[in-house]
Amino acid sequence: MRKILLQKLKENKLMVSDGGWGTFLMAKGMEVGSCPELWNKNNYDDVFDIAKSYISAGSLIIKTNTFGGSSIKLNDYNIADDCYLLNKLGAEISRKAAGEDNYVMGSIGPTGKFLFTGDVTEEELYNSFKLQAKALIEGGVDAILFETFYAIDEAECAIKSVKDNFDIPIFCTFTFEKGEDGNFRTMMGVDINSFTEQIGKYDINVIGTNCGNGFAEMVTIVKEIKSKNLDIPIMVNSNAGMPEIIDGKLYFPETSEYIKTIIPELINAGANIIGGCCGTTPEHIKVIKKVIEGS
Repeated sequence: MRKILLQKLKENKLMVSDGGWGTFLMAKGMEVGSCPELWNKNNYDDVFDIAKSYISAGSLIIKTNTFGGSSIKLNDYNIADDCYLLNKLGAEISRKAAGEDNYVMGSIGPTGKFLFTGDVTEEELYNSFKLQAKALIEGGVDAILFETFYAIDEAECAIKSVKDNFDIPIFCTFTFEKGEDGNFRTMMGVDINSFTEQIGKYDINVIGTNCGNGFAEMVTIVKEIKSKNLDIPIMVNSNAGMPEIIDGKLYFPETSEYIKTIIPELINAGANIIGGCCGTTPEHIKVIKKVIEGS
């Protein structure tokens, strides 16, 4: 499966990713502030239903419910010792949903700790990411996805932990926000040029962006990444717009109907893998699939 995936990437095949996971879990009853990864053990069927929903909607490649599954992050819930188990379960759930004809990305997010403050050391980051990746790989994923990153140094530790120890495709997406000057940067001030220059040198398989923006804003970000001529496939997983609180509930304004005209723009901008992040649903994925099939 990994060899076929790599071949598709080399041929710049258009692929459909999945949509949001955290917001989907919340829709199923997960309480704010609880640990999403515990659902892999305690709510197996619900997590499987999310993964299968995206496969049924047309996703060729789906994530795992392991975004906050590093031992460092799980320590916030006093369950760091369950890191391997929860990540392996997350991988197995998505693997089962994906079957033999679709692909699984092991989702790994940032730890929330910062090297420059001394909250964590490079060795601690490296070992934490290595353990999480090991569990995901042994659970059956086809690639490792480092997503929603915002700091170069943490992303470098993450990438090195996998490249040094495993033979598996690596994807990396950063989250950018538009500043008052019109330029996009991460919360740590990393601009798109620095991202492509620093992360691109690691010879990974996919780079891109996720979260933080609606679909229209992602067109500009993808164009800028593409302009760097790295010859690396680009992934974009957009939010369904910026969230709003209406009548006490979280609402994302960009419907599946709204994004129909934007997906061709993302393709023309240079995106190779297109999916969604917060607030997107299987209905959004159905639209993306239909547009890509017609392109």
